Amino acid sequence: MSLATAVCQCQVTAVLLPVHRHHLQRLRSRPTTISVLLNMRKSFFKRAKVLPWISNVTLYGCLFAGGDSVHQCMIAQREEMDWRHTRNVAIVALSFHGNFNYFWLRALEHRFPGRSASMIFRKLLLDQTFASPLATSVFYTGVSFLEGKEDIFADWREKFFNTYKTGLMYWPFMQFLNFVLMPLYLRTAFMGCSAFLWATFLCFSRQSGDGTAAVALAWIMAPKKRLLPRSTDKEK
Repeated sequence: MSLATAVCQCQVTAVLLPVHRHHLQRLRSRPTTISVLLNMRKSFFKRAKVLPWISNVTLYGCLFAGGDSVHQCMIAQREEMDWRHTRNVAIVALSFHGNFNYFWLRALEHRFPGRSASMIFRKLLLDQTFASPLATSVFYTGVSFLEGKEDIFADWREKFFNTYKTGLMYWPFMQFLNFVLMPLYLRTAFMGCSAFLWATFLCFSRQSGDGTAAVALAWIMAPKKRLLPRSTDKEK
């Protein structure tokens, strides 16, 4: 390489280096998706300590309604969103599920404090024999009531038992992690994150399934094939 070529390269480098540094500084100054999520998480943790009830219940309701949106977009593959159904799911989740779980988890911790094996077992036993069937029942009857159905117990009678059995394959494990790992002020929020997936399954079961995981998995594997007819009940 000649001396002239080397000098030319040095000059180009001297010109481009400040520009390169300038762009790097601009990129570093822009908030990335990861940094935004981390800031949101940090902000939520702070608010959850100051306003635990509002923060936990709001997050729970939003995630539960988000589960219905995922069901409509990805599983049912609807061309248009049924916002009325999402609204009804959000109302039930905010008015009952979020509030009930917030106070229920605190009552369990007050009655059975600590993270010993015996205390966690008692919490899980009560949670799955009382809270879980109650929450499932309120979902089926509550959404049917908001839709104006004459018989609000129709879906409950048809799908409750299967849904409850499916929940026994999911919720004991999630609640075990909740009781072992989460501080009390974040347990409702953790349940909300777990309920995001569960709400997707519930909304599918109510509109297209029978409450069993087998039908839900079969629908996902073959989304264009309708396994069960949709309910033809008309809204009042």
